[in-house]
Amino acid sequence: MVGRVTITIGEAAEMLGISRTSAYLCARRREIPTVRLGRRVLVPVVRFMAMLEGDPPSDENRDDEEDEP
Repeated sequence: MVGRVTITIGEAAEMLGISRTSAYLCARRREIPTVRLGRRVLVPVVRFMAMLEGDPPSDENRDDEEDEP
């Protein structure tokens, strides 16, 4: 992970010891911080590590939310 700014949901799942499916569900519930780049959902390393240290998630930089009507 050295030098990387983001990791995949699969990599986050492996680090957490959960399945990829569970990680995607956690991301959808905003339990894992994510950003969306096109169709890819990525996990910002800094925010992920902060989450693991107990910092509350921040919604200010979430790019993966769809516009509401």
